Amino acid sequence: MTSKPVAFMLADLGVTKSHSRPHVSDDNPHIESLFKTVKYQPEFPATFANLAEARAFCRVFFKWYNTQHRHSSFALLTPADVHHGQAEGRLKRRQLILDTAYAAHPARFVNGKPRVGRLPAASFINRPSEIIDDAA
Repeated sequence: MTSKPVAFMLADLGVTKSHSRPHVSDDNPHIESLFKTVKYQPEFPATFANLAEARAFCRVFFKWYNTQHRHSSFALLTPADVHHGQAEGRLKRRQLILDTAYAAHPARFVNGKPRVGRLPAASFINRPSEIIDDAA
């Protein structure tokens, strides 16, 4: 990352070089969020005995993470729901359940009729400049 050719290539591609310390991933919010989730899992060991044990843990963890863990940034859906096109149907079903609960017990909802979350239109680490300009 310090050679002139790589620096020029990154500039040509419109990639901003990270100025983080080596081996510190504090400039990628998606990865930081994943690291925190994995490290706070009750099953996460203090150390792995070997590479095979680490891989076995990751196989189980990522299956759970993608198919069962509900993400706040995905309107409390799983990545699998979003990836496989099930998000819209699940959100509609969730809204029907909320509407039914509100109709039966409106006093329980002190902030009025509940609404399900919405999915973001896109997610970026480095938002492209044309999108920033359009949003302004």
